[in-house]
Amino acid sequence: MAVIMKFLSLYLIVVNICGFILMGYDKRKAKKNKWRVPESRMFFTAALGGSVGIWLGMQNFHHKTLHPQFKYGIPAIFAVQILLLGLLLSRPYWP
Repeated sequence: MAVIMKFLSLYLIVVNICGFILMGYDKRKAKKNKWRVPESRMFFTAALGGSVGIWLGMQNFHHKTLHPQFKYGIPAIFAVQILLLGLLLSRPYWP
C-alpha cells in the first residue's frame, strides 16, 4: 500500500504542476493574441487529477476566473475527486 500511495502522490504532484503551467502558458498566449490551449485540454488535465493546479493557475495568472464553466466546473471536478479519493481510502483493504 505504501508504494501505491507514493506513486499516487508523485502522480498528483506532477499532473498539478502541469495544470498550473498549462494555465500560465495559455494566459501568455492570450496576451500575445496567439494560438491558445483548447479549453477541453484544461478540463481533461483537471479530470486527470490536476484540478488543484488548474485552479491555482487560474488564481495566480488571473485567467479564466470569470468564465462560469471554469469558475464552477474546476471546483466541482475537485470535489468529485476528493469524494472518490475518500471512498478509495476508506476501503478496508487494497486489492
